[in-house]
Amino acid sequence: MNLNVKETEVTVPHLAESLVSATIGKWLKQPGDYIEQYDVLCELITDKVNTEMPSPVAGKLTKLLVAEGQTAAVGEAICVIEEQLSTQGQGTASQGTSPVGGSIGQSAAAGYDEGMRNRFSPSVLKLASEHGIRLEDVQGTGLGGRITRKDIEAFVASGMKSASAANTAAQPQAAAPRAEQRSEARTAEDVFLSSPPKGPLRSTGIHLSENPPLPRIEVEGQQLEGRGEYLVDVTPIRSAIARNMRQSVTEIPHGWMMIEVDVTNMVLLRNKLKDEFKRQEGVNLTYLSFMMKAVVSAIKDYPIMNSVWAVDKIIVKRDINISLAVGTEDSVLTPVIKRADQKNIAGLAREIEELSRKTRAGKLSLNDMQGGTFTVNNTGSFGSILTQPIINYPQAAIITFESIVKKPVVIQDMIAVRSMANLCLSLDHRILDGVICGRFLQRVKENMESYNQETKLY
Repeated sequence: MNLNVKETEVTVPHLAESLVSATIGKWLKQPGDYIEQYDVLCELITDKVNTEMPSPVAGKLTKLLVAEGQTAAVGEAICVIEEQLSTQGQGTASQGTSPVGGSIGQSAAAGYDEGMRNRFSPSVLKLASEHGIRLEDVQGTGLGGRITRKDIEAFVASGMKSASAANTAAQPQAAAPRAEQRSEARTAEDVFLSSPPKGPLRSTGIHLSENPPLPRIEVEGQQLEGRGEYLVDVTPIRSAIARNMRQSVTEIPHGWMMIEVDVTNMVLLRNKLKDEFKRQEGVNLTYLSFMMKAVVSAIKDYPIMNSVWAVDKIIVKRDINISLAVGTEDSVLTPVIKRADQKNIAGLAREIEELSRKTRAGKLSLNDMQGGTFTVNNTGSFGSILTQPIINYPQAAIITFESIVKKPVVIQDMIAVRSMANLCLSLDHRILDGVICGRFLQRVKENMESYNQETKLY
C-alpha cells in the first residue's frame, strides 16, 4: 500500500464575532499520540467561556506550536497533525498489513476495535445527553465500532430510546444515581451526564439542598523565606474576570438600591409544589425561578432596564435574555436564558437547573454565554443578606436575590413573623435613575408578593 503523508496545521477557530484570540488552557494530547477526527486536542480559554478544541482531521500529532498558558490569535496554528492518505491497496490493508510493513495480530486488532468503541467525541456526548441516551445501547458504525453522530440520530429516529429507558427501569438499581452504580474510575460520559453530588442539607439560602462551592487554590512554589506568604499564579479565566470587572467599574457609573420583600406566600407555594415538581420534571423547583419570573414581568413593564449604553444613544433590547450568575470552584460565569419572557415558572426552573449543571461540569458552549441583556444573581444561596453587585458589562443593571430570613414584621399594627428577603440592584447611572429603578423594584416586589396557593407553574 502506498501512503502519502500530509502535515496539517490546526488553527484557532473563529468562535464568535467579538473574540479575536484564545488561550491554551491544557493540552489533552501530546506529540506522538494518534488522533481521531473530533478527538479533543486541548482546552481553549476565552473571555466568555472555556471550550474544547476538537481535531479537524485524523492522524499523528507531531508538534505543539503554542504552549499551555499562551494566547493564540484566531486563525493562528497551534499544532501540527500528520495525516496518512491512502492512494491504493485498500484491500491489502483490510487483510491486516500495518503502515510500516508489519502484520497486525488478531488480538491487537480486537483490542483496537474495543478501544474505538469506548471513545466518544464531544459532539456525540452532547447529543446523547440532550436525548437521554445510554451510549452502551447504541450500535456504532464508525471505525472499529465507534459511535458517530449519525448513529445517535438514527437511534433517536428509530424509537429505540424508549426501549432503552424501559430496560433501564427494569434493572434493580435503575433509580440510583449513575455515579453510585459505577466504580470510582469515572468516564467522560459520567462526568458529562451526572448531576452534582448532593451534600448535607442546609437550613438557609435559596438552594437548601446544595452547599456553596469552595475555591480551589493551587500553590505554586515554596513559601517565601522569612515571610508568611505564598505566590499563586493567576489563571487565564481569573485574568479575564479581572479585566471585565475593571472595565465595568471604570466605564460604568454604578448606582445602588435595595428593597425588602415579604416572600412568605412564595415560600409556602414552593414548599407545596416542590416534591411533585421534582417527580414530574426531575429538576428542583427553587425560589430563584419564582423571583426570576417576577423580574422578567417587571422588565416588560419597564423595558429601559433591558438596555445598553451606546455613547450617543441608548439601545433597548427587544428580547429579554437573562444572564444567570453561577459560581464554580474557581470562577463566576453568566450563562444566558434566552427569551426568558416567553417562559413560565416551570420553564425557568428547567433552564436554571440545566445551565447550572452545565456550568459546574464545564460544558457551557459559546452560545450559552452570549446575548444576555439583564443579570440575576442568587447571592442568598451563600447566606448573604446584602450585596452591592458589579454590573455585567455592557448591561444596564444587575439584581441580586438575598437570603430568606424570618423576621418580626408589623402588619396592620400587629406583629407577625414573616419570611423576608432583600433585593439589591446595581444600575448604570448613565441610563437609569432612582425614579425608574425605584418603580422597577417596587414592581418586582409586587409580583413576588402576589404569589399565592393558586399560582400556576405552567
